Amino acid sequence: MAGDVEESGRLGRVLLKLSGEALMGDAGFGIDPARIDACARDVQALVDAGTEVAIVVGGGNFFRGVSDAAAGMDRAVADQVGMLATILNALPLEAALVRAGVPATTMTAGEVSGVATRFDRQRAIELLGEGRVVISAQGTGCPYFTTDTAAALRALELGVDALLMAKHGVDGVYDADPRTTPDATRIERISPREAIARDLRVMDHAALALCADNGLPLYVFDMDDPTAAARLVRGERVGTEIRA
Repeated sequence: MAGDVEESGRLGRVLLKLSGEALMGDAGFGIDPARIDACARDVQALVDAGTEVAIVVGGGNFFRGVSDAAAGMDRAVADQVGMLATILNALPLEAALVRAGVPATTMTAGEVSGVATRFDRQRAIELLGEGRVVISAQGTGCPYFTTDTAAALRALELGVDALLMAKHGVDGVYDADPRTTPDATRIERISPREAIARDLRVMDHAALALCADNGLPLYVFDMDDPTAAARLVRGERVGTEIRA
């Protein structure tokens, strides 16, 4: 059951949400090979520690529906383009994991024949149990839903202990943007409902509501810290905890 953490505090199964922007690093567009290899090493550390890992990837490094690239485009079409962009991130990530010695499988929300298999909940759970990383691409498969919502949905479907939100250059949730507000204060713990009420922009409100309604713990941490994810799954306090 989602949210049921082992007695030791260790997380036995997690879903890691990686944004497209996190994968591009400082490249400005597309994928930074060094960044994606670093992500693979971080995931390898989790798998080596005995944690089952599912991943949901975004696509903002290639296409963002709310950006100038989508100006004048129908929202549903823009979201479909964004969903395809997530596949451009999932496949190189899968390849990087395999190079690191971690078996991985990409599953897509819709049919993408010859590229990846369609997401199947039971099969995904079986693969996780075999020690294979499952990468979920194409969001929910429906327009008007973000990959944040897809991450919350897949996390609940797969019965993970926690959803890990990997941020680029930000080590948690702050009461203001730390990049523009020098005296912004990091929040150690907050409820999903309060995060929605304060409009803290952790993830979209639909995703936060899913976490709140189903008691799914959420942790926000800095993926630039190579030890952060491993410490999180060991039960250490890292970044910001969002829990009902």
